Amino acid sequence: MRSARSGSPFIEVATLCAIYIVRNIVLCDISVMNEIDTPILAPEQQLCFAVYAAGQAFARLYRPLLEPLGLTYPQYLAMLVLWEGEPISVTGIGQRLGLDTGTLTPLLKRLENAGLVRRTRSTTDERRVVVSLTDSGRALKARALAIPEAVACASGRDLPDVIKLRDEINALSKALDASRTCG
Repeated sequence: MRSARSGSPFIEVATLCAIYIVRNIVLCDISVMNEIDTPILAPEQQLCFAVYAAGQAFARLYRPLLEPLGLTYPQYLAMLVLWEGEPISVTGIGQRLGLDTGTLTPLLKRLENAGLVRRTRSTTDERRVVVSLTDSGRALKARALAIPEAVACASGRDLPDVIKLRDEINALSKALDASRTCG
C-alpha cells in the first residue's frame, strides 16, 4: 500500500479534487454575487430610487400645469386640502400632507400674500392658526380641475390602473411608516 506522502497519486488527486471543488464554489459564489449583490446595489435596482425618479418626473410634469395658477407643487397640495373643506388648522393641513408647521408656515404666508388664503388665530386657542380660502382661492379650484386628468393622461395608464398604482404606493408608504426593522 502506498503512503500518503507528498507527490503520491492519492495526494495529487485529492488536492486536485479539493482545488476543483473550492474553485467551483468560489466561482459559483462570485457569479451569484455578480448576479444578485452587485446589481441590487445599483441605483436603478433600488425601490427608493424608482420612487425618487418618479417624484422628479412628477415635479417636471406639474410645474407647467401649476404655473398658470401661480402655485408651486407644495402650495397645490395645501390648496387641495383646503378645497376639500375649510377652515382647517395649520396642524390639520400638516397632518394630511405629512408636513410640519415649519414647512407649512412660509408656504401658507405666500398663499396669503397671493390673496388665496387667510390665516387667523383661533378664537378658542391663541396658539392655533386656522386657514381658510378667500374668494380668489375658491375660484382657483375651477382652474385646477383639469390637472388630475392631465397627470393621469401623461402616465399612459387608464383610470383603474392609476387608482391601483396610487393605492399600492399608499400601502407601501403605510408599511414603511409602520416598519421598525427588517432582517
